[in-house]
Amino acid sequence: MKLIIKLLEKSNTDTALLLLRIGATLMMLTHGIPKLMQFFSGEPIAFASVMGMSMGMSLALAIFAEVICSVFIFLGLGTRLATIPLIITMLTATLYIHANDPFSSKELSLLYALIFITLLLTGGGKYSIDYMISNSFKRKTKAA
Repeated sequence: MKLIIKLLEKSNTDTALLLLRIGATLMMLTHGIPKLMQFFSGEPIAFASVMGMSMGMSLALAIFAEVICSVFIFLGLGTRLATIPLIITMLTATLYIHANDPFSSKELSLLYALIFITLLLTGGGKYSIDYMISNSFKRKTKAA
């Protein structure tokens, strides 16, 4: 019990950011990988045409966000930049695809948007490739 209290007293922000990054991106991949499979299936694309784009282009952009950007966030590489396409995709799902649906249909995409906005504001944290690169650059700058 004392160990748990000591752990809770410490600032665990970086551990929380790691868990948030990994959890959110693994769950996002469960949405993106089926889209990727559909894209390469050879069958006609059945996806929403968003803002005048073709169904294929809309699907490709969703795949880029949900698969490629998720992998970057998972690794903590370009975390802040990689969140932007995901935020746009989730807000598009909320405000465009599910615009006339009840809140329960919008809730998941809003939750993902909130997570990715949080990561945009905080970055990947200490347990990320971004942090390692930043520290390496700082050490080289001080040595020079």
